[in-house]
Amino acid sequence: TERFCQQGQTKISWKKGSFQMRRINVETITQNIKEMCIEANHFLSPDMAEAMKCAEKNEEAPLGKQILEQLQENLKIAGEDMIPICQDTGMAVVFLEIGQDVHLEGGALEDAVNEGVRQGYVEGYLRKSVVAEPLFNRKNTQNNTPAIIYIDIVPGDKVEINVELKGFGSENKSDVAMLVPADGVEGVKNAVLEIVKHAGPNPCPPIVLGVGIGGTMDQAAVMSKKALLRDISVPHKDADYAKLEEEIMEMVNKTGIGPQLGGTTTCIGVNIEWGATHIAGLPVAVTIMCHAARHKHVVL
Repeated sequence: TERFCQQGQTKISWKKGSFQMRRINVETITQNIKEMCIEANHFLSPDMAEAMKCAEKNEEAPLGKQILEQLQENLKIAGEDMIPICQDTGMAVVFLEIGQDVHLEGGALEDAVNEGVRQGYVEGYLRKSVVAEPLFNRKNTQNNTPAIIYIDIVPGDKVEINVELKGFGSENKSDVAMLVPADGVEGVKNAVLEIVKHAGPNPCPPIVLGVGIGGTMDQAAVMSKKALLRDISVPHKDADYAKLEEEIMEMVNKTGIGPQLGGTTTCIGVNIEWGATHIAGLPVAVTIMCHAARHKHVVL
């Protein structure tokens, strides 16, 4: 075998045959997730920062424009003074895509992820918002763990990490609609619109919508979370779904909800993901994100 170090990670290659396995210590994952939790809570992603500037410029209602100006000032202060964008620093939702040619060593993967979240929230002085049991005791874990973790095994020798920090002002207004195929495109648009109208100003608009279409009830919800990881300035690669994204955003912005107290900018992004489903079903899940839409992406 031939061993060498690359960016602090050990890589092993076997001369015989074409197989190559990359070894990554889970401490690398812990460190990255720690930093991602801290950064996402203090700085908007570039696509969101640009969308907020455009929202302020294009808002037609005087009060709505004033609120957007205040939100911009809040974002500026958060970045300069390292104060979280929002007091609700979210529950960590972590998506991992692990290449099948990667060997993780040094401990259990889920433990490493939760340790990264723990370090990020404790050392970053972020609000701890997770309770260990949801109904009877509701005792705070004091470190914002455990995270919600989704793991996919994919081809290659990379590990892709996406951290989505989900505040519950918007999460509480997210929903699933179990439609039937006869409802069609109009049924999907109306379902999304009704969820948004029911949410009103509570999710801290301007909002971003992640929409999952297809699969089962649970898969549609996961797809709606994954949809929020895509750059909101990039339309869906399928022309039909890209058009649907535009149509939903137009419908939502006509509700007049605006940036919390009325206006023309209720939504600044709609991202759709879809999956195969049953011949009798058309699940539609909508995850609502507030104007911060906190997420970070790293590839190891």
